[in-house]
Amino acid sequence: MVRGIRSAGVLMIATSTLVACGGASGSMGSAAGSATSVAPPASAKPASSVPASPPPAAASTRPDTVRQALAAMSVEEKVGQLFMPVLHGTSADSAAEGNQSAFGASTPAKVIAKYHLGGVILFPGNIKSVPQVVSLTNGLQKASKGVPLLIGTDQENGLVSRMSALVTDLPGASVVGATRDTGLAREAAKATGAELKALGVNLDFAPVADVNIDPRNPVIGKRAFGDNPSRVAQMVAASVKGFHDAGVAATAKHFPGHGDTRTDSHTGLPVIKHTRAQWATMDAPPFKAAIGANVDAVMSAHIVMPKLDSSGEPATLSKPILTGLLRDKLGFDGVVSTDALNMEGVRKKYSDGEVAVRAVLAGADLLLMPPSLPKAYGAVLAAVKSGRISQQRLDQSVTRLLELRQKRGFLKAAPVASAAQAAEVLRSAEHRRLAARIERAAR
Repeated sequence: MVRGIRSAGVLMIATSTLVACGGASGSMGSAAGSATSVAPPASAKPASSVPASPPPAAASTRPDTVRQALAAMSVEEKVGQLFMPVLHGTSADSAAEGNQSAFGASTPAKVIAKYHLGGVILFPGNIKSVPQVVSLTNGLQKASKGVPLLIGTDQENGLVSRMSALVTDLPGASVVGATRDTGLAREAAKATGAELKALGVNLDFAPVADVNIDPRNPVIGKRAFGDNPSRVAQMVAASVKGFHDAGVAATAKHFPGHGDTRTDSHTGLPVIKHTRAQWATMDAPPFKAAIGANVDAVMSAHIVMPKLDSSGEPATLSKPILTGLLRDKLGFDGVVSTDALNMEGVRKKYSDGEVAVRAVLAGADLLLMPPSLPKAYGAVLAAVKSGRISQQRLDQSVTRLLELRQKRGFLKAAPVASAAQAAEVLRSAEHRRLAARIERAAR
């Protein structure tokens, strides 16, 4: 999900093309829970027959802590909450030329303060050791003077394993899917979540909810649990529950479904010609299952589905898809994250600032990896001040981001990671035995 940035000491890099959406990464860096099986979802109906969701809860029914946090923010702070960019440096207070040139601030801490950032995403370039990563995430949290940061990463396991230098080498989704054991899927997600949480990461851009319909798909492939919508749905739901068992937020990606294309959205704009009925039966079930499991976030895909939106806009910029389909039809009221905004699939028609504005207008809440944070932040702020993005629309997104923190238990106070505790959790004997069990079960 991102274009490549590689330099010594980058807080986050994406060496070839992949970031939150991920892609083959290997070393490049995109536990033991209940074994209860997850019931398969009901047969998918065409999108037009899916009942509309109830209207979002009124502001007065939101938790007091959420309303108070929202009320305390300026417009500039609210806009900053929408962004999760790339930063440079191996500690929160280390100066790096990349920060100065990209953001006009020398350290990650100063960038966070300047733009009132809501989140940061981590990649292999930020990793040296367990104590260093723990110090980094604690330092980033300390730099956020408002609400605690969302600190995310792409830890799908397998091909996309950004934290592979430190965490247990658990099998990827295709191997887990081959076991047909939802209990193992849940355990794997719980183990992954526990290790991320120990490092100070509170949001994983996983699981992949795409159905690998085309075996020659260049971007999904083994990252998916399989090619059967019902089985993938069961695995996705189990994985979401596993992340929640560990206290980490989960993200189902890439909506409305990236599994039937031979074009990589990192380098081009895929077009998938599924009818609405085909989408409802082939692509939708895993996302419906994730929503049923109370997934925290859903990531959009930079793909065009003409039968879902005839405008030709990629899903990330499509209100009929993100708002009409995901929210109104499927009833999702959590966080909608874009895939990386520096990918070519979303940059073909508009400027980098305009893309960010259009994503918000389409229904996105979290703007991931804008190629130019100053341009994107400035454009969204100007759109709010001009009324193009209403105050109500901005508040909806910020409220959802605050509620994600509330649900995962870190709205009032930032979590503090411990290097000693992390050393006990990461690559534990229990987690290594789990990896072996999954490999055996998949044969």
